[in-house]
Formats: sequence, structure tokens, C-alpha cells
Amino acid sequence: MDMAHSPRLAWERGAATAQTLAPAADRPPARIAIIDPAALGEPSFRARWEMLAREAAEPNPFLEPWFLLPGFARWGKAGRATIKAFFIGERLCGLYPVVRAQRSYGYPVAHATGWLHANAFCGTPLVARGFEHAFWRALFAHFDRSARRALFLQVPMMPERGPVGEALEEVLAEQGRARTLARRESRAMLASDVGPAAYLEISMTAKKRKELRRQHARLAELGDLTFERCEGDERIAHWTREFLALEAAGWKGEAGSALASHADTTGFFAETLAGAAAAGRLERLALRLDGAPVAMLANFLCPPAAFSFKTAFDERFARFSPGLLLQLENLALMERPGIEWADSCAAEGHSMIERLWREKRTLASHNIAIAGRPRRALYGALMRWENRRRIIRPGRSE
Repeated sequence: MDMAHSPRLAWERGAATAQTLAPAADRPPARIAIIDPAALGEPSFRARWEMLAREAAEPNPFLEPWFLLPGFARWGKAGRATIKAFFIGERLCGLYPVVRAQRSYGYPVAHATGWLHANAFCGTPLVARGFEHAFWRALFAHFDRSARRALFLQVPMMPERGPVGEALEEVLAEQGRARTLARRESRAMLASDVGPAAYLEISMTAKKRKELRRQHARLAELGDLTFERCEGDERIAHWTREFLALEAAGWKGEAGSALASHADTTGFFAETLAGAAAAGRLERLALRLDGAPVAMLANFLCPPAAFSFKTAFDERFARFSPGLLLQLENLALMERPGIEWADSCAAEGHSMIERLWREKRTLASHNIAIAGRPRRALYGALMRWENRRRIIRPGRSE
């Protein structure tokens, strides 16, 4: 292929990074390009990126600019992650951060994997509606041509339902491309046509609902108990500091895993919330006693979905279940215009949220064969040896 004739924009790393695929008769050529990290925040690229997020077939706030850029600056560059951008002509139709890794399953096996950091909870690529199949075909072709030392491509934390995941299954079947399921996890999800009151009746027994009312009344006896719901960026820096202090005062602070325990996560959280608020993507909830927070929650609003990003509560008031009381207020998401479902972003088995949110969202991590026949044969042999019982035939689920 004559790469000198591949269309290229100023913020691409170089002409050699763009790979043009044969176009369909009725559309411009499709290509994968690597975006120069120094140009990620440039207005010309960011405007296209924001448009892509609005047109995405499936929402993923963790790949929107206001979230990805703060994390990429702190952890992506150090890990040598790259941003793969999918273009149809000059239109940005897909975006996916990828990193090259040298170990897998505890062995020295080089591979490529979708890049996520510890505070990013979904790996769905941002793909423009209607281009889901074209995106996967282009991405696989890109790694077939430029696998380098990678034995396979890992696609982590992909929801099993949704247009991007369904397109992945169909392209794997279409190409007869082998893959294995590396991991599957389920977490609480909110998705119902009934209102908050009816949903609560379905989710909890009358005895438990009575107990929550009693806990609310007892907590209110200790002072002025108020609830607040905020959008926009008013007092966002103060709210952020309150959240960080509240989380650090509990077991996460003792374990050194609170956001405030490390300068990078502190700065990341503050920058992300400010960016989400500026983008109109943030909702903040707080339950306050005499003005001081006893429970706080940050939601990302990405219609048709919402994502409960972070929550914290004052463990001194644990006997009143302040976190659960705040989640009762959070059921109002079900009545919010444009929101059809909500992802808890909570680890599987999170007892508090699973007592209330009854639906499940299942995410899977896939290892996918790339490159030519010899490498695919080696990949197949390794996967069968490592995980014989979980091999998935092309086009079939486990």
C-alpha cells in the first residue's frame, strides 16, 4: 500500500500510522490512525471527539475527552498507551486507547490491549452510530498488519449487550476469527419502566422499607438533615474537596486506596469532575447533616445512560445506612428525561447497591487472534493450553 497517499490530519503521529482500507462503493475510504498524544487536547481534534461522543452508538463516559484526557496525562503516557482513531474520510467515527503489554496470564506473552486505568469502568470503544461493524473490521485489519510482537488483541470490559458488542460478535463470526473469554463480570444496573416508588416496592420488602424510614427519622433527630442535587459547576471545587475528605476518613483512607491517598488520583478526580460539569455530564447528590455531608454521589449523565462514578459515606453514621438512603434519592434517575438505564459501576457482589438495583449488566474481556496464520495458530495453541475449557469458537458464546 502506498501510504504517502493516505489522507492525514495535522494531529496524526505520521503518515505511516494511517492505514487506508478499501472503501465501499458508496462511502469514503476507512482508515485507522494513531493520534499524537500532544495533540489530544487541540481544539480541532477535541471538537471532532466531542461530536463522536454525541453520536456514539453506545455511551461510554470513560472515553470522552473530559475523562480520558486527565487519566491519559497521568498514566497513559507513562505506560506508552496510544489513541487509535477510526476515520471514514475526514470524519472521526471511532476512538480506542490501546497499550502494548509484555505479559499475559503470568507469562512473557506480548499482546495489545484496550487501555483502561483503575478508575475507568467500561471498555466500550466510542463508535459512531451505524459504523460499528466497519470499526471492528478496520481495527482488526490494523492489528493484522501491525501486530509487531503482539500475539493477540485483548478487548477488556465490553458489555455483552449493545450495538458495539453485538457488532463485535458478528464480525468475529464473519471473519472466522478465534477468541477466548478472559473474564466475565456482572454488576448492578438500573433499568425499569416503573417509577421510583414502584421500583422500591419491587426491590425491597415492606419490612426493609420500614427500617429505612426508621433510619432516616433517627438520623434526622441528630440535626438538620437535608438532601441536595446539583448540576453545573457551581461550588464544584468545594464539593470535590468535601468528597475527597469524606472518602479518606473511612476504610479506604486507612487502606491507602482513597482518591485523596495519592496526588495523581486526587488531581485526576478534581479535573474530571470539573470537566464533566463543564460538559453538562455531571450530577452531584449529597445527604447533609447540619450542612456536613454524610453521604455523597457523583453520576455521569450520558443519554441514554447514567453512570454512578463514585460514592462515599460517613462511617460514623453507618448504623443509619446513609449511603443507602442517598441511593433511594438516586432512583429519581428513572424519571429523568433521556435516561433509560444506569450502570452502578460497582464491583460484583457490592451488597448495598445490589439490595436496591436488581438488574445486571454483564461485561466480558476477550482475547482475539490477530496477524497471519502462523501467529493465529500459535495463539490458538497457547489459549487451548492455558484455558482449555473456555475456548470460544468463532461466532459462538461461552
